[in-house]
Amino acid sequence: MALEIKPSQALRLWHQVNLDLVHDAQPDLSVRQVAILLTIYLDLPPHTVRGLAARLGVTKPVITRALDSMGKLGLVTRRRDENDRRNVVIQRTVAGALAVERLADMVTRRAREQGPG
Repeated sequence: MALEIKPSQALRLWHQVNLDLVHDAQPDLSVRQVAILLTIYLDLPPHTVRGLAARLGVTKPVITRALDSMGKLGLVTRRRDENDRRNVVIQRTVAGALAVERLADMVTRRAREQGPG
């Protein structure tokens, strides 16, 4: 089932969700960090630094810096791939899953408040 909304409604929804995130007590994430987090939690694992860099079209150091910050917040963890020690595997955490769930709840609530297109 496709959701059909006007461009102005889509922007309003995005704006409202971002305002909710600003007012939320949780630490702010950059757009890049949110994109990485959602990729890790919505796409099937395994996830590697190399794979995330390719998927998002950025360099590995960009992913590494974002993962450093997200790791400090407990949203993800990393470990060396035992089969290929060159790869770093990114793992989901309970805190990360809860953050994604909270974001989904915000989007859903704001979309319902907006009503039909």
